[in-house]
Amino acid sequence: MKLLHTMDSDDYGNCTRLTVRHSARAIIISGGRIAMIHSLENNYYKFPGGGIEAGESRENALIRETLEETGLHVIPETIEEFGYIHRIRKSQKYEDECFIQNNYYYFCGVNDEISETEYSERELSEKFVPVFVDPRTAFEENAKVPESDPVYGMAHRENLVLKLLIEKQDANEG
Repeated sequence: MKLLHTMDSDDYGNCTRLTVRHSARAIIISGGRIAMIHSLENNYYKFPGGGIEAGESRENALIRETLEETGLHVIPETIEEFGYIHRIRKSQKYEDECFIQNNYYYFCGVNDEISETEYSERELSEKFVPVFVDPRTAFEENAKVPESDPVYGMAHRENLVLKLLIEKQDANEG
């Protein structure tokens, strides 16, 4: 899969422990709008998806996480690689821990069935809502998240992908 960007905060020089947690994220486009999860609590947008569990393929994690966060059922045959963002930073939980994550993004289609979402306690506290939104709107809202905000890294990561998608959309229209 193609590396889209590396986010290296270079703040982990004193780390003695390492946590690695990769994720799979869905790019679902319908009528020029893109499926995203809107955090009403922190006002940012993220692509549906999340952590890949031990022994789970990226594609199966994508299908499971998309269903849990949006209620949308990914059609496995439509899954197509877009690229990944490699992220390395100091842990937000532990002073001596380094966090590494590859976020794998896939284009995919969904069928017409919609199920109930299954949010974690953290996701419920952030008041997650699945939406189809204009990618520019999501980009603009994410750009407002200040660097001091704990969700800045996620909002910035998603904007790197949104920017590429907007550029691709503009090229197709031009």
